This record gives sequence, C-alpha cells and structure tokens, in this order.
Amino acid sequence: MNEKTIAAAKADAPKADDAGRIISVAILAVGGQGGGVLTDWIVSVAEANGYRAQSTSVAGVAQRTGATIYYVEMCKDTGRQPVFSLSPAQGDVDVLIAAELMEAGRSVMRGFVTPDRTTLITSSHRIAAVSEKIAPGDGRGSSDAVLDTARKAAKTLIAFDMERMAVAAGSVISSSLFGALAGSGVLPFSRESYEETIRASGRGVAASLRAFGAAYDRTVAGAEPATAEAEPDVRGTDEVAGAQGSPALLFGWQELVSRTRALPRPAHDMALAGLRKVVDYQDLAYGAEYLAGLERAVALDDEGHDHALSITAAKYLANALCYDDIVRVADLKTRASRSARVRREVGVDGETVLRVTEYFHPRIEEVCGTLPAGLGAFIEARPGLSRWLDARLNKGRRIRTDGLFGFTLLWGLAGLKRWRRRLLRHRVESAHVGTWYDLALETAPADYALAVEILACRRLIKGYSDTHARGLSKYDRVIGALPMLEGRQDAADWLRRLREAALKDEKGTALDGALQTVASFAMPESGAA
Repeated sequence: MNEKTIAAAKADAPKADDAGRIISVAILAVGGQGGGVLTDWIVSVAEANGYRAQSTSVAGVAQRTGATIYYVEMCKDTGRQPVFSLSPAQGDVDVLIAAELMEAGRSVMRGFVTPDRTTLITSSHRIAAVSEKIAPGDGRGSSDAVLDTARKAAKTLIAFDMERMAVAAGSVISSSLFGALAGSGVLPFSRESYEETIRASGRGVAASLRAFGAAYDRTVAGAEPATAEAEPDVRGTDEVAGAQGSPALLFGWQELVSRTRALPRPAHDMALAGLRKVVDYQDLAYGAEYLAGLERAVALDDEGHDHALSITAAKYLANALCYDDIVRVADLKTRASRSARVRREVGVDGETVLRVTEYFHPRIEEVCGTLPAGLGAFIEARPGLSRWLDARLNKGRRIRTDGLFGFTLLWGLAGLKRWRRRLLRHRVESAHVGTWYDLALETAPADYALAVEILACRRLIKGYSDTHARGLSKYDRVIGALPMLEGRQDAADWLRRLREAALKDEKGTALDGALQTVASFAMPESGAA
C-alpha cells in the first residue's frame, strides 16, 4: 500500500450526507478482461444503494495499442437531476481501476491519478504492449518503475496479481477488481451490496464470487508493499520426477539431466532450461547434441571468469538450435495447452464453442525450407522457378483451427518434426549455428570477453520470414566488424555496443552510425599497417 492505509481510505470515503458530491470512477481494460461487465456492476451497486449513476466508454484503437476507457459518475439521489461528465478529466478522478499494470502507468501519464484524490487499484500482472513486442531487443518496460511511480502519484495504491487470483477461482479479472474496489472502502457501499450485484448478474456467479471474495480479503488484510511479482518457478526441484513418457524415453531423459548436473554449478540452471527447450523442440538426440556443444564451451571455461562463457553458451546455443520454422509454428498452434490458454484469455468455458482463425503468410523461402534439402535447394537455385512459385504461394491465408480440416492441416505440418533434420531449413540453420559457435569458441583462448559477446550476438536472430531475414542481416553486419576490432583491448565492449545499436531500431540507423564510428578508429590502424 501507499502512505495511506485502507483504513485511511475508508475514512476519506464519501459519507451518506455528501449528497452533492459526484464520485468519478475510471476503468481501463483491454479485450477479454471484462471491463464492460465491471462497469455495469459498479453502476448496479450504486443504483441499488440510492445513487444515480451514468457510464460511458471510449474504445481503444486495438487490443494492445489502447485500452477501452470506461467511465462512471455517481451521486446520491436527491431528487434533482445531476449533470454528469462523459469522460474523465485530468485531476478529477476519485477511483482509477486498471486491469493491467502498464495501463495503470498510462493512467498516471495522462494525469488521471493525483496524490490528493485518487485511489489507484491495479493488477500487478503484465500484458506486453505492441511497442514492447516489436522492439528488436528487450523492449519490456520496468514493472518496478511503474509501481514506484504509481505509489508517488496516487493517494492510495492497491496492487497485487488479480489476474492470477481470478484464474485460480475460475473467473476473469473483472471479478477480482470488483472485490478490490469493495475492499478498499472508497465507495460507501457494503460488501453484501457488491455480492448481491454479482448474484443478480446471473452468469458465472459462483466463480465470480470466489474471485471477488479472495480479492476483497486480500485488500482488507492490507497487502504488503506492492512489488512486481515474479513469475512462479515452474521447473520444479526434481528434473526427472515430473517427466512423462515411455520407460525408454524417461531413461534417456534422466541420462541427459545427469550430464547437466556434471556441469559447473553456475551453469547448471541455464543448461537445464536449455535442455528442456531443445528436447521439447525436437527430441532426446537433439538434446544430446546441445549438451555436446555446451561441453565444448565448458572445457574452455574456468572459475576465474565466473563461467560466463558456459552460461552464455547454454542460453544462446539452445535458442539457436530452436529456430522458428513452419513446423514449429504449426506444432505450437495445435497443442492442447495453447487451446486451453486461448480459452482462458478469452474467458470462455469448456462447453462454449470457440472459433479460432490463424493467419499465415509464407514466402517461397519458408516453403523451400520445409521441403527435403535437395528439392528445396534445387528450387532456390533457379530464380525463375522461385519467382513463379512465390507468385502463387506468397499470399495471406486464414485457417480455422477449430474445424477438422484446418486443424488436421496444421497437425500434419507439425508432424514433419520427425523429419526436420532432412529439411533444407535445418541444413541451413545447422551450418550457420556451427560457424557462429566455432567462431566464438576459437576466439575464447585469446579474448575471453569477446567470445562471450560473440555468443550473445545470436540474440539478433529470431522469428521467421521477414523478421528472421532482418535479424540475420543485422547479425552479419555486426559480426562483419570483427576484423576491425581484432587485437583491441576494448574489442568486447565495442562488439557489445554494436549489438545494442542493432537492437535499438528496426531500420538499423543506429547500427549504421556505430559501424561508422568503429571504422573511423580502425582505418588509421589499417593504414599504418
């Protein structure tokens, strides 16, 4: 909580005799979070307690480029017709409810939250914004920074993971937000009135009341100072006990896990996470290849460097081996866990029919990469044939995976996983990974820090289609600067700067400037030679 406790917030709540006072409540929510339901509940509970209320909404541009702003104003019914506003104004909001942490941050930036007036109620969980997703590097905003700013900006801050609480209750976040609002005491209504409003809605009542009650109790209890809650560790303490499969597969998995335990302790956790990713991506044999490559880095490492080479290799070698291709995309989209997640995010139960449409736009490069290596290389070596096929294949397609045909089509593509090693994309990726990894390990004896940075440059390459092509181009340009940096004591630092410049913008303008800087101090040395 902020400096103001819940008890203080209740003391400042409007009293029954505040007949002329208009209370304003703004709600920021994106699709699927029940913002409209929450707004209706607030209006209903107000009217049930002798208040007049009005609600409006202004829809966002899209789900993550702008949340819908729901706005409620209410006042005690005195027999006179009140004049309500249609939208919130800066510095004039009593209660701001945000269904996600970054929306709380945006509300502070817009001036809706003020320290002399506003009770800010927000879930501390995160949904990545479009601007965070499209950043070439790590574009995530700092949750702790948002919470710290919210504490300073709000009169009272109530923040905890209401999304997780709602999911645990089998409901959606609107129910837990409603419970936090009731528990805050900022509105002069009893808990029973809130609960009766939920019952009167007549849909999902039991689950909604469970989420409401959990959030109410958490708020009234006075939660600890809000912090960005870490994601739960789902790995478990026993790497073998949670695995499922045939005895042969379990035995093979246990052998691989034993090999990770033989690695230096600082690298163990990252190696185990990488092994899980690689085996899930392909199979146990692929996991063995991953560990064999990692053990090459471990052999060059030592405690004096805190095993930085091993840890970095464990992370980026796994990412490099698990490249994105059509087979991987189809596999992920046809998993039962993905269907369950979509249903949970949309907020529908198992009995409701959910229509799911997937969008695909493969280029001829992706199609060739999914073919046997010889056939794919044959087509790519003939530009005329490639252009002719691309004109017929390079079209956006919408496939309904809730139907038998669409799901079977993607399920069949995912089944190519067993033959992935024979496909053209795997041959190309394997060659590129080998060149990158060999370069890093060959550099390690002469310049340990530079070798670590070479490994980290792999983060430039991700995704598939155009995204992969752009990342690969940036990687080539960054690694291409190595000859200019060889022998310099600050070579690792400069390679890191080049990588960070490449991650800053999609067009590569920052990278151009950084490369020019490197060339400017490298050329005199070349000339002197």
